[in-house]
Amino acid sequence: MTLLVKGQRSGRDIVAVTPRSAGWNYVGFAAHRLAPGEDFEFDTAGNEICVVVLRGIVSIVAQGKTWREIGRRNSVFDDEAPYAVYVPAGERVRIVAGTQAEIGIASAPGSTRHPARLIEPSTMTRTTRGAGSNTRYVCDILPQTEPADRLLVVEVRTPSGHSSSYPPHKHDTDNLPSESSLEETYYHRLDPAQGFAFQRVYTDDRSLDESLAVEDHDVVMVPRGYHPVVVPHGYQSYYLNVMAGPVREWHFRNDPAHEWILKPVA
Repeated sequence: MTLLVKGQRSGRDIVAVTPRSAGWNYVGFAAHRLAPGEDFEFDTAGNEICVVVLRGIVSIVAQGKTWREIGRRNSVFDDEAPYAVYVPAGERVRIVAGTQAEIGIASAPGSTRHPARLIEPSTMTRTTRGAGSNTRYVCDILPQTEPADRLLVVEVRTPSGHSSSYPPHKHDTDNLPSESSLEETYYHRLDPAQGFAFQRVYTDDRSLDESLAVEDHDVVMVPRGYHPVVVPHGYQSYYLNVMAGPVREWHFRNDPAHEWILKPVA
């Protein structure tokens, strides 16, 4: 089974991953394109969800609340944080597009009745991570410091010719506080859209070792192992990460063979 899920280049439904299709227990992800005025409804069932407005403007109704005309980005590559909405399990969600829009829907099993809420860009933490050609720009959309049962959601922009999720790190072992066990999806976007990037997913013993060429709208599933990304010259990369596991904490372990790059140059 390949870890690469190809995105559709046209139509409403871009890509979908469920725990059943992935062969794991927690993470679900779907992305959709919506035309102006298009109405999209679904039940959260036994999952909590986080709707991320990747681009465009939408209105969202859930748990008796309405958030009108949220979203301001024309592209995921705009230098600003997105709008998002958190909804607990057992709710009906309605999304109406005000413009051409793209949404990502992260999901994981939920049981606590956290109130549905708008997550505004101003509340999100944006940081620059790495240095040199390892520099990338991170936005914490739904971090572990904010209420949720299992979901963690973050987006990353990586400049042309840079590496990301690097040095290679993993979070597949329940060994808190040193490392947590979290499944993860990467929803990739490329600019210009005809570009591609490379992602490798591998374990210490190489029982899992896949090198993947990812294109615009593809998803890479990371059930375990290290998972670095490299972006070729001339293109920039965006990815939306969804993580979830038995404990809602992100603690990772770097690949010891490559951790030397973090040491300051003498």
